[in-house]
Amino acid sequence: MFTQLSFLINIPFVLLLMMLATGPVLYAKFWHKYYALIAISLGALVVGYHIAILGELHEPIEALADYIQFIALISALYVTAGGILIHVNTPATSTSNLLLLWLGAILSNLIGTTGASMLLIRPFIRINKPHVEPYHMVFFIFMVSNIGGGLTPVGDPPLFLGFLKGVPFFWTLWNCFLPWFTALCLLSIIFYIIDQHHASQRAKIKPKSKTSRKTKMTIQGKGNFMLLFMIGIAVFLDPDIVNWIPSLEINHHHYSFVREIILIAIAMIAYFSADASLLRKNNFSFGPLREVVYIFFGLFGTMIPVLVLINDFAKSETGQNLINPHTLYWGVGSLSAFLDNAPIYLTSLKAGTASQGQSVIHFAKHTISYLRAISVAAVFFGAMSYIGNAPNYMVRKIAEESGIKMPSFLAYLTKFAIPFLLPILGLIWLLFFVAT
Repeated sequence: MFTQLSFLINIPFVLLLMMLATGPVLYAKFWHKYYALIAISLGALVVGYHIAILGELHEPIEALADYIQFIALISALYVTAGGILIHVNTPATSTSNLLLLWLGAILSNLIGTTGASMLLIRPFIRINKPHVEPYHMVFFIFMVSNIGGGLTPVGDPPLFLGFLKGVPFFWTLWNCFLPWFTALCLLSIIFYIIDQHHASQRAKIKPKSKTSRKTKMTIQGKGNFMLLFMIGIAVFLDPDIVNWIPSLEINHHHYSFVREIILIAIAMIAYFSADASLLRKNNFSFGPLREVVYIFFGLFGTMIPVLVLINDFAKSETGQNLINPHTLYWGVGSLSAFLDNAPIYLTSLKAGTASQGQSVIHFAKHTISYLRAISVAAVFFGAMSYIGNAPNYMVRKIAEESGIKMPSFLAYLTKFAIPFLLPILGLIWLLFFVAT
């Protein structure tokens, strides 16, 4: 495949990344008007090249199936969580903010990073108004939308795919808890210092009122928690887990969209049964979801040849010789920051098991450091950019719709991800892969 595939067909992916980084800053009006057309066109161009020029259907079909599964789950979680209104009546202190971030991190493992992000981002914004700053949103992305979901297969899509391939359900909890806890603690310390500094600056301008109020939390739309539970059950309706699920076999892969039909049905029930006034109070709109649908269509389409190159390299003799926990951690991590981490995880899992000549079950049991490197990197590095994980993009859009001036793609990298997150990811590597 590598010899047939022209290197030039990788350009649409690079072009889309560059436009995502520069569009909202350098040519905002043009980008906001035409981003959907650009993303769809670039994705369709690459898919068309594979089908019409190469006569290859396997990669486009697999990418389309992954995209449909991805959008169905994201849509169900987004719409269902949007119908739950959580109002926390508490002073906006650094401690209360951290408690909410930790609550989101824990919830991410039960309802996914998307579900937890959509459930808590609006109350997090409301608590901190009128002093909400971009760093509030960025650390929310770090802790809730990404790293928080690193303990269970429900938490993040790559871990769920690993579960489907044979990784035991509780493997990540037992083997990734310490990196998870360490990363969240370090981020908590940094956030607390920054938040306290901003609070002291505000206090100099406007001293705090001595009036105090008791913490009180009210929840509306509680029925949607049952729908979230149903989404969690539906996720496991996969033909590789439940053999009676009807499916089509194409190139030794089983494709079934029973789960996706159920997820979309749940989303529709959640939306049409929701109290309209509740949705208005939640500032619910389909804008963030619509952007994810368009942008990630382009990303899923244009990344096809990139994944082919990565897969071919992983199978090569050079690639096999380079595979170890350290190269897996930084390789999977670097790619997961800008590519969808689910296929990166699967490709790396295949490469790792092939290099050791083991099945996935034996790989998880006897080569723990390899699989831990793949799992931690795929989840944690997703926080390095807005496109590293779908909830990142949604949180950004919701924040902007709430009047918060979010950092641009490049500013997110240079002002937050690289100076704050990357050193922590480096320390995680030193503590749990170099020192062990």
